[in-house]
Amino acid sequence: MAEAKSGDRIAVQNRRVRHEYHVLDTWEAGIVLQGTEVKSLRDGKANLQDAFARLDYRGELWLHNLHISPYEMGNRFNHDPLRPRKLLMHRSELRRLVGQVEQKGLTLVPLDLHFTNGIAKVNLALVKGKKLHDKRETLKERADQRDVERAYKNRDD
Repeated sequence: MAEAKSGDRIAVQNRRVRHEYHVLDTWEAGIVLQGTEVKSLRDGKANLQDAFARLDYRGELWLHNLHISPYEMGNRFNHDPLRPRKLLMHRSELRRLVGQVEQKGLTLVPLDLHFTNGIAKVNLALVKGKKLHDKRETLKERADQRDVERAYKNRDD
């Protein structure tokens, strides 16, 4: 449901999420940005590495530690690069999310920031941390899959 569609343009991806965590569920949310943040995001000047989402006491969803670099031509109208940004979701989705986030060990992290019809959106994932042996297993499976594909490709030659 929340995967980037063919008409979307992905601005920034967080590639480490699938290595560090088990992705349990995903959602797409709108993000409230200031003027120069949109321009920086269109240039791909954002960093999702340490970003996470959190529900506050009013039931609003906020994205923390998302670094959007100041726009070079923005002068005094530039923004704080690390300010918390509000995420927009339907109330029913937020209610469902509240119950799942309160479970032990689950957190919300952004998978990517993209533009859908010119509007900035973020794909959020409900994740659970992987243990070291899980990470090794994932790397081994990926290497095995690569070997199989390589062997299959060489078989046709």
